[in-house]
Amino acid sequence: MITDQPASDDKAARRAVTVFPVLVLVAGAAGLLSPGAFAGWTSSVPYLLGTVMFCMGLTMTPLDFRGVAKRPWAVAIGLVAHYVIMPGLGWLIAHLLGLPPQLAAGVILVGCAPSGTASNVVTFLARGDVALSVSVATVSTVLAPLVTPPLTLLLAGAYLPVDAGSMMTDILKTVLLPVLGGLLVRLVAGKLVDRVLGLMPWLSSLAVAAIVAAVVAGSASAIKSAAVSVLIAVVLHNGFGLALGYGVGKATGLGRPASRAMAFEVGMQNSGLAASLATAHFSPLAALPAAVFSVWHNISGALVAAWLSHRSRHSRPAPATTGHALATATAEEA
Repeated sequence: MITDQPASDDKAARRAVTVFPVLVLVAGAAGLLSPGAFAGWTSSVPYLLGTVMFCMGLTMTPLDFRGVAKRPWAVAIGLVAHYVIMPGLGWLIAHLLGLPPQLAAGVILVGCAPSGTASNVVTFLARGDVALSVSVATVSTVLAPLVTPPLTLLLAGAYLPVDAGSMMTDILKTVLLPVLGGLLVRLVAGKLVDRVLGLMPWLSSLAVAAIVAAVVAGSASAIKSAAVSVLIAVVLHNGFGLALGYGVGKATGLGRPASRAMAFEVGMQNSGLAASLATAHFSPLAALPAAVFSVWHNISGALVAAWLSHRSRHSRPAPATTGHALATATAEEA
């Protein structure tokens, strides 16, 4: 069924993609200007990420997985595009810009991360196929323990040693188990969870902001010299990811709404996971690209979504959706 987007949902979505990057940007500035205030926070990053992923699990329902069964081909295209385009772009950009090993590994790790759940709400704002967006984001997260470590080893191993086995264990503990735990709680105590569901995006936002503050504080002394090159890398990575994702959707005949979903599912990453893994397996400096990506991809995603929505506002309305995409919008990070 195709209907117009409810005005209240549209307003809530715009608030989410406006407040979240501002909050993360403030946290990053605090970490840069007063790194001593966040001394010792690095060890808490995995637990903060676990909180984010648990909140994501609380917002999920069996309907998310039924959507995969209804359109397995479209979801498969999204998954292949995501895990081929973004890791490849990360390696290519790091190579072309001549980034030092720590930053190169960080950029590649961002590319190897699963899709960011903020892509769901940006797809909604862009009047795209939200059901497809949720399906791809969900499955890419579930598959992350099996896909992210070997991809990182393959592409970043030339820059830094990569312990793929240890990384897989960390993703299982900080991503998959919390998501499954949240989903189980939702199934057992759905009515209670529904009462507090509106708080989940804000709790996730605070956790992601704390991750960014810890990451920036841990590498504050090196940021000034690396900031410009990291920003260029992130903007290129995200921008080409959005464009190529949309191109894959069009080339495979998925249609305009699905192509818009593909753009955001490819171009937007779970940078909270990338920051956590980089901090644990490389260094706080290697986590800097993920911290910058966390802010930038929400800004660029909102701008692209506004442009796409403006283009289609007087043509076909977007597919109907539920509040699920709004609830998971910032259970990301990013």
